[in-house]
Amino acid sequence: MIERMLGFLTGRTAPSLATRTDELELAVAALLIEAARMDDQFNEAERTTIERLLAERFDLSADEVASLMDAAEKAVAESTQFFPFTQQIVKRISPEDRAHIIEMMWEVAYADGVLDPQEDALLRRIAGLIHVPDQERGLARQRALEKLKNRGPWGQ
Repeated sequence: MIERMLGFLTGRTAPSLATRTDELELAVAALLIEAARMDDQFNEAERTTIERLLAERFDLSADEVASLMDAAEKAVAESTQFFPFTQQIVKRISPEDRAHIIEMMWEVAYADGVLDPQEDALLRRIAGLIHVPDQERGLARQRALEKLKNRGPWGQ
């Protein structure tokens, strides 16, 4: 199953209807991982944030999150572009909900307490690719910062 998802997301195979939900989860997880890796550091705070966000968004168990993280990390390593990931989101998520994906990415970008300029550029780029207007991207950023502030230092 993971090989089918990776094949589709890297463009080697066509999508199958049986794994469509998994493909969406994989696409979101991959973009969150990309946000964490943009500053060349994928630390524990970012990993924990991604795992929490995936569990909440897709109602996944700890084992399911771990499996999804493994698959997403492989997909990111094998892919040279964002298009397969963003295309799944555009096809499957309403415009209103896409802003929530950007909000999730902001939470990951700020998880280590610092917004790197490359992280900011990635968020701007992904927002454009999934058709989230600048104003909505800004509001998503504010919501993410408010959540992090309410959780305490570095979102803990």
